[in-house]
Amino acid sequence: MPSDEVLTMGRLGVDLYPEQVGVSLREVKTFAKFLGGSAANVTVAAARYGRRATLISHTGDDPFGEFLHDALRGFGVDDRFVTPVPHLPTPITFCEIFPPDDFPLYFYRFPKAPDLEIRTEELDLDAIRTADILWVTGTGLCQEPSRSATLAALEARDKSGITIFDLDYRPMFWPSREEAREWYQRALPYATVAVGNVDESFTAVGVKEPRKAAAALHDAGVELAVIKQGPAGVLASRKGEEVEVPPVPVEVVNGLGAGDAFGGALCHGLLSGWALEDLMRFCNAAGAIVASRLSCADAMPTESEVRALLEGAPRA
Repeated sequence: MPSDEVLTMGRLGVDLYPEQVGVSLREVKTFAKFLGGSAANVTVAAARYGRRATLISHTGDDPFGEFLHDALRGFGVDDRFVTPVPHLPTPITFCEIFPPDDFPLYFYRFPKAPDLEIRTEELDLDAIRTADILWVTGTGLCQEPSRSATLAALEARDKSGITIFDLDYRPMFWPSREEAREWYQRALPYATVAVGNVDESFTAVGVKEPRKAAAALHDAGVELAVIKQGPAGVLASRKGEEVEVPPVPVEVVNGLGAGDAFGGALCHGLLSGWALEDLMRFCNAAGAIVASRLSCADAMPTESEVRALLEGAPRA
């Protein structure tokens, strides 16, 4: 069996998104059901580009968990490392949709999300070492045993290949930003790539200004620092090379999932060996396409869709 091209580890659940836009959940009447979770969405996005993509995670032992297996397989994602945790329900996430820039999230991950029950002893360390890309997330560090498993995966890999740390800071999952920073600092020396927005970068290194944050990420051992700046575009810094690329303008339907589309595109472009500016433009366009659609995983584009948008997008 060939090694995985993209092996991700982390959040998996069911997204229930309102079919009525611009109203609160109090007024919503119907919802659409989708696969969700940042790590899962990145895996789906990578699979859309034809990559051998595998997810390490858990579901509950319930119909929602069975739905997630069906969805992963339907997207072409290898689910051999996704197993049920009998005593925990599959997580549900609701959102409200107030375009263009307000999308409140409501996580139902109680008493604990199964994806935080990933244990060191269940990891296939050979698969982790041999994957072309390993993708881990900040959320995976927020509780045990997932925290120890995430660090064990990073240590076993020891910066071989491409190791991406998705900073993925969700305040509701942590007692404090300071505690998150402590564990992020433990993970960063094992990452070759760090990706996150300005606030997530601040959580990781305690610096808000994007260029200074990128420098601090380099000081922590990261080779490629990618900082998403919202309307200001994306800043990427690697080995003395720096690019800043503007966003691709689209009519926003749901901004959730755009970052995961960016992540899947980042994996694809890094494996393809693209120049840094071309890579960032492709990632921005992939994120823009998902922002223009309701769902996350189901909305992930193909390469031809991204190229079509880029051909019509102005260059700065």
